[in-house]
Amino acid sequence: QVQLVESGGGLVQPGGSLRLSCAASGISTSESDMGWYRQASGQQRGPVATITHYGSIRIIDSVKDRFTISRDNAKNTGYLQMDSLKPEDTAVYYCYIQTTRGTTYWGQGTQVTVSS
Repeated sequence: QVQLVESGGGLVQPGGSLRLSCAASGISTSESDMGWYRQASGQQRGPVATITHYGSIRIIDSVKDRFTISRDNAKNTGYLQMDSLKPEDTAVYYCYIQTTRGTTYWGQGTQVTVSS
């Protein structure tokens, strides 16, 4: 059974940093694409960043100078490093993993709140 467990969310002041983690079990991260979506209150869930199984990275323009996506296949874990956080980054952040066959699994979400 595939399971994704996210951690690292919380309350941070504007300009602060957080690192989200997504620990996977039941699936190999080295053979899958991983990424992050976010959903702000009253808005649709949208993509933030993706790292493919061969290491290609895509990050949305609004955060690409502040967020970094990475993975540690030895730990079967993906990460989203978020720096210079802004109030508009406030959202529930969801990690996902997608197999080469196109099956997608989601984590439960972790709340990130940027506020003074």
